[in-house]
Amino acid sequence: MGRGRVELKRIENKINRQVTFSKRRNGLLKKAYELSVLCDAEIDTFSSPPT
Repeated sequence: MGRGRVELKRIENKINRQVTFSKRRNGLLKKAYELSVLCDAEIDTFSSPPT
C-alpha cells in the first residue's frame, strides 16, 4: 500500500520554509551524487532558494 496524497501549500513561516528547503536540497544533492557514482557520469544540479 502506497503513501497517501499530501496537499501542497506554502510554508508561511520563513524559518521553517528555509529549513525545509535546505533539507530537501541536501537530499537531492545526495541522490545526484549517488547517481553520478552509479553511472560514472557528471551531474549538475540547480536550486534556487525560496523567496
